[in-house]
Amino acid sequence: MVLNDTLSNVLSHILNCEKKGKSICTVKGSKLVKNCLEIMKNNDYIDDLNIKKTTQGEVIEIKLNGSINGCGVIKPRFPVKKENLEKYEKRFLPAKDFGIIIISTPKGLMTHIESFSKKIGGKLIAYCY
Repeated sequence: MVLNDTLSNVLSHILNCEKKGKSICTVKGSKLVKNCLEIMKNNDYIDDLNIKKTTQGEVIEIKLNGSINGCGVIKPRFPVKKENLEKYEKRFLPAKDFGIIIISTPKGLMTHIESFSKKIGGKLIAYCY
């Protein structure tokens, strides 16, 4: 069975690999997936990314470090203003200052913390803690 949401497939595969205790996970890549994984890498949820080009597209090899307890996409992609970020932080993250919400803003993908400090809103994409 193939689902249409690539990011959702990738995040659920990463979570399953984390729960199994695997150290390396391979997924198909897209621009959104690569950007989300880069944000997760910058926030120390994954160790490293290796992007390999194949005849069927890009394959991303992810080195896991065992620090992901939960991750997933946010559907529908709620539009959010800077003032309302705390409401969604309470909804999707288990505790204050624990985990990240990835937001698509006019300045690109960023965490909810960066979005709040830059005083811009956007659309909610995913969460990870």
